[in-house]
Amino acid sequence: MPEATDPPPAPGDPAIGNDPEHALASALAEWLDDIDRPGDFCASGACELPSPGLWVEGIGPVALPLIPFQAEQLISVAEQAPFGRGAETVVDTDVRRTWQIPAARVAFHGRSWTQTLEGIVRRATAGLGVGGEVTAQLHKLLLYGEGGFFREHRDTEKDHGMFGTLVIVLPSPHDGGELMIRHRDREVTLDLRANDPAEACFAAFYADCRHEVKPVVSGYRLTLVYNLLRQGSRPEPPVYDEERDELAALLTAWGEDDPLKLIYPLEHAYTPAALAFDALKGADSARAMVLVGAAERSDCEAHLALVTIRESGSAEHGDDYGHRRRWYEDDVEDDDDFEVGEVFERTEELSEWRRPDGGDPGLGPLPWEEDELAPPGALDDLEPTEQSFHEATGNEGASFSRTYHVAAMVVWPRRHRLVILAQGGLPATMPALAALAHACGGDRARPEWADADALADLMIESWPSEAWQVPKETGPFLDLLATLGDTERIASFMGRVVAPGHFANADAGGVASALHVLPPAEAVGLLTHLVSGTAALDARAAVLARCADLDITPAAARLVESLPGPTPPTNRWGQPQAVPPSVVIDLVRALAPTAQGLLEAAIDTFLAWPATWAMDSVLIPAVLQLGATSPRLREACVAHLRSRIAIPLSPPPDWARAASLTCRCQQCNDLARFLADPAKGTWQLKAPEAIRSHVASTIINSQCDLDTETVTRGRPYTLACTKNQASHERRVQQRHADLALLERL
Repeated sequence: MPEATDPPPAPGDPAIGNDPEHALASALAEWLDDIDRPGDFCASGACELPSPGLWVEGIGPVALPLIPFQAEQLISVAEQAPFGRGAETVVDTDVRRTWQIPAARVAFHGRSWTQTLEGIVRRATAGLGVGGEVTAQLHKLLLYGEGGFFREHRDTEKDHGMFGTLVIVLPSPHDGGELMIRHRDREVTLDLRANDPAEACFAAFYADCRHEVKPVVSGYRLTLVYNLLRQGSRPEPPVYDEERDELAALLTAWGEDDPLKLIYPLEHAYTPAALAFDALKGADSARAMVLVGAAERSDCEAHLALVTIRESGSAEHGDDYGHRRRWYEDDVEDDDDFEVGEVFERTEELSEWRRPDGGDPGLGPLPWEEDELAPPGALDDLEPTEQSFHEATGNEGASFSRTYHVAAMVVWPRRHRLVILAQGGLPATMPALAALAHACGGDRARPEWADADALADLMIESWPSEAWQVPKETGPFLDLLATLGDTERIASFMGRVVAPGHFANADAGGVASALHVLPPAEAVGLLTHLVSGTAALDARAAVLARCADLDITPAAARLVESLPGPTPPTNRWGQPQAVPPSVVIDLVRALAPTAQGLLEAAIDTFLAWPATWAMDSVLIPAVLQLGATSPRLREACVAHLRSRIAIPLSPPPDWARAASLTCRCQQCNDLARFLADPAKGTWQLKAPEAIRSHVASTIINSQCDLDTETVTRGRPYTLACTKNQASHERRVQQRHADLALLERL
């Protein structure tokens, strides 16, 4: 690293190479790589706590987690904790309100306590960046009851070699009591309540750090306080102010030609569960501290994330013998028999995001580019975290798949945040837009509104436009635009996405919400355009129904004119599509109040083309929901049911069965003659499997009144057919259903 007096290298500076394309990435890596001292002014964590066997003079064993009864016992043998005020030691419950028991009256009888404490001290000193032998000397047992606290103060050095304090919060249910630690211009707040009753939380900090205990809201906070001592020179908290400021100057110079973000891989491996700024190890911790501080001073954001690379492709055997062996040796090959061949597919993403304060930044998986790595080529020699080979099957050759994982710090200018979010697509941008919309509530004067408007514009530009897919986010996106009152983005999205027909029934509410934000004349014109477009019929009808408070007459006339007649509607692939009852429901509800003439024209279409507007699957279900809204439709449905109920219902008098077979092959003609024969109840077809399968399919597709069974005696097998009364039984079931429907109507 250059001397502290040197200015930070600039892009293109010979100190970082002559490749301007990667200058910033190389400079960032060079600054961070030279920070090799681990540690910070404080360290914290949690650990398992096998029974420590806590014993207090005057009480005896103290059970953990602490129960209120034993907390009261501890108070009975404790004293109000004093504090130092100048040369005096005083008790003032306006400054410190807690109970203390001196170390001489506290002991541990648990067999594993010594090992537990040694492990905590190792982790604490590593986090503080302190080497050499460190001793933890018990100072006091403290008990904070409800309302207990300790205002900001600095610990005095009580013994020779003391350089810091270790606090262990034992399992004791409570709320509040957070520990706040300050060092120079940095501050952290630690919640040392364990998530598990068999855990303890700890924090260690240098003695010159100012700190305070926030008031306990409820319960009891039971704490062990240790002095940390080391022989020899007194260690000092690591200070990286110069490095931080120099790195901040570098980040401030981030240009528009530089990458959107920079990714600095960490030295140590971290699982998603262990990925957190306060859990970083060794030099990773110090580098993160410097980068976070520099980001704060340069209007940048710094996060932790998990870099994941997935690759798959062809695999080859390691030698010719291995390639030949698989054809005739009956053994199982392992991964050593294969070598990676050509990579066919590779995906790269950043995920598992963490903010410096431990919170969730609300970022989903995001892509990344090779030129964003700091330094360039940082992952060239990365070893796979997982790798597997797959033997050849059928026409497919041998293949491999492998995954790489590495934790990294990621930094970018705040001005890039929205563009970076947009890289992640709708899963990343929708939650972010929702948070901004709810934060500003449509108030254009708030800064969140401008961010929401800019993000919405990016989302519209990259909105998925495949004709066969309507993203499920279409309706919610319009709802958010309506919440924002963003008429410019509504008009843009309507023109680019909605008007060409890329909306579904589920999006109707969002479309209507957005239309209601527009000026009435513009909304009516756009509504007319939408219902005349190529979207699904049920989606267009749903939008019309939800805009019934507007002047819907022009749009309703267009929609009624476009209702399908003798030819049912088709989907995007040209396949016939059944009309859902919701189309009738939405049209009747939209037209009944103000457009009776159009409603009658729509009903004329419904009743004129029963192949499209089927009574049983469309009109009757619709009328059941509409009730008395449309008497004419209701009367037509009642007449349909009564006419079907009037048909005599009796079982067939002989073995003749009606059927309409579409196939005219020899075997299907034989089947037709058998079905029409009033004297014959069974028929057998002895034929190869292909012919039997064809006839069986004809029986199923034509709903023939036949039971079939394959008889496997002899060759070829035989398809045995026996006539039944399935059609009559279906008519009986239909009669029961018709009577019930008639009663409801």
